[in-house]
Amino acid sequence: MLIVGRQVRNEKNGRSDLTAVDNNGNIVLIEIKRDRKDIEHRKEAFEFQAIRYAASYATIDKTDDLVKKVYAPYIENYRSEFELGELTSFELGIRKLNEFLQVNDAQKNFNEKQRIILVASDFDEQTLPAAAWLNSNNVDMSCYRLTPYKLNEDLFFYVEKLLPVTNYDDYYVNLMDKSIVTTVIGDKKITRRSLPKIDIMLEWGVVKEGDIIVAKGSGVEDFKSFLMTSNC
Repeated sequence: MLIVGRQVRNEKNGRSDLTAVDNNGNIVLIEIKRDRKDIEHRKEAFEFQAIRYAASYATIDKTDDLVKKVYAPYIENYRSEFELGELTSFELGIRKLNEFLQVNDAQKNFNEKQRIILVASDFDEQTLPAAAWLNSNNVDMSCYRLTPYKLNEDLFFYVEKLLPVTNYDDYYVNLMDKSIVTTVIGDKKITRRSLPKIDIMLEWGVVKEGDIIVAKGSGVEDFKSFLMTSNC
């Protein structure tokens, strides 16, 4: 992807975190939240905030328009990161965007659709089901969990792709969903989602026939006994 904007405001004063163009010519909205609390305390749902921003890009059908409204201001705000020479921000933006599209053979497909990428260190129980449902109805929305680690002075990120997946059933939350288990320990409530069944895990390739699975906190023999009696 080519990043073309940061903190871009639309006409209604909505502001998207990052704007990019992917190798298929689609405009990509990248929304980043710190953690679950950051998502839950927002007045507007994380996923629908991103949808509003993506909708504001749907009318852009020419590269000149994207550069004028988004990419040129981005280059101007971060001049030290670009080699402008005698070019204006607009001229450099047009050149870099057209070169990117040409290399990826995507000139004719420019902004035929918009993509959304949601990034957070953790997601709440409402965002993932909503994103899964949107995905299954042809809205291109991806969710990534980003976990930072600091080693000496270096910062590393562990990236997990949560959505899209092959099967969305485990993400949907019903009115009374028994797959959501709440355990009370002292004065704290811990909510977790039960794992997919063994046949689904085999289909995904997460486990393979012959693997030994050990339940955390339980002995191997205890878990083998559980498998034998649970019709997995």
